[in-house]
Amino acid sequence: MAIANKIAGYISRSSWIRKMFEEGERLRQEFGAENVYDFTLGNPDVEPPEAFHAALKQLANNPLPGMHRYMNNAGYPETRAAVAAKLAADSGLAVAAEHVIMTCGAGGALNVVLKTILNPSEEVIILAPYFVEYKFYIDNHGGVPVEVWTNRETFRLDLAAIEAAITTKTRAIIINSPNNPTGVIYGAEELAALGELVKRAQTRTGHQVYVISDEPYARISYDGSKVPNIFPLIESSVVVTSHSKDLALPGERIGYLAVNPRMATAMQFMEGAVFCNRTLGFVNAPALMQRLVAGLQDASVDSGAYQAKRDLFYTSLTGLGFSMVKPDGAFYLFPKSPLADDVEFVKLAQKHHILLVPGSGFGAPGYFRIAYCVDTAMIERSLPAWEKLAIEVGLKQ
Repeated sequence: MAIANKIAGYISRSSWIRKMFEEGERLRQEFGAENVYDFTLGNPDVEPPEAFHAALKQLANNPLPGMHRYMNNAGYPETRAAVAAKLAADSGLAVAAEHVIMTCGAGGALNVVLKTILNPSEEVIILAPYFVEYKFYIDNHGGVPVEVWTNRETFRLDLAAIEAAITTKTRAIIINSPNNPTGVIYGAEELAALGELVKRAQTRTGHQVYVISDEPYARISYDGSKVPNIFPLIESSVVVTSHSKDLALPGERIGYLAVNPRMATAMQFMEGAVFCNRTLGFVNAPALMQRLVAGLQDASVDSGAYQAKRDLFYTSLTGLGFSMVKPDGAFYLFPKSPLADDVEFVKLAQKHHILLVPGSGFGAPGYFRIAYCVDTAMIERSLPAWEKLAIEVGLKQ
């Protein structure tokens, strides 16, 4: 075999979104793009805020000497300081530039953190439903993923289940809020309880357990809800995030990681993370994007546009008999599959030219994911097809 057996196996097991994309291409060619309803990709359909375009034009018209050269592996000091100032304002803590590393998106940040903290065979708890890449990132650095379900009715943290899963091998817990794929936001009270749980676990096991908070959707929240800053709530915490969603820049691969300044080992962690950012091959985050996002820490896309799509989809589908938790943020719905086999349901939906991702791809068989970061007109065009599908599976007469 031309590639490693493990990688070949991973490709086979992780190809749901790719398979759906390929099926979408086939259907679009056969039936026309306007008759295919693709809800598979979390790729924002909105444009970056005008402030981004203005900053880009300003920099292009007034280039800085040496602006495309290497910089410190952790990023430009002024960009790190701007990120730190925003985190300090949100947390009420003394977050400084030295607590921040600019990264190649949240995926890059997660790999840097895991490379920094994991010894071979140490465990990382991931909460189902979870972002599918977590398992691969953990494996990249010799770790072992341990799946723990959230509450199956609400998708909120199951603190008892998390505590029961922590062993002497547990090195970290990854949380994702607002969650992909459920859209649930974890509240301050449950996060504080998680922080106390981790303190007990550290006393019991005799070693540090990190909480890695993956937050690329943190500024996309609805109905006045806010994503709590984790630093005041969990001492042993690291934030990883990107501007892919809040500034609609997924292709630019710009994000950061930040360590809680209250963590006793914060500076040792940062020294390791800067080293790993370099030696993993990222070297540094893209220079141009670092320059731009430094002045955009308070900017964001309008989450109201996403909320309107959520409301349209949620009201329409629940009216047809589909059951789901109403999302607090992000841009996904995660309904229960009307068929016991979520893969079979997704295949059935394809007959109606509706493209979805089975919950099995997120460690949650029996559900399916809808990405509604698409044009509203496509959602509206799809509703008759959803009604036919609901009738076929017996949700609607």
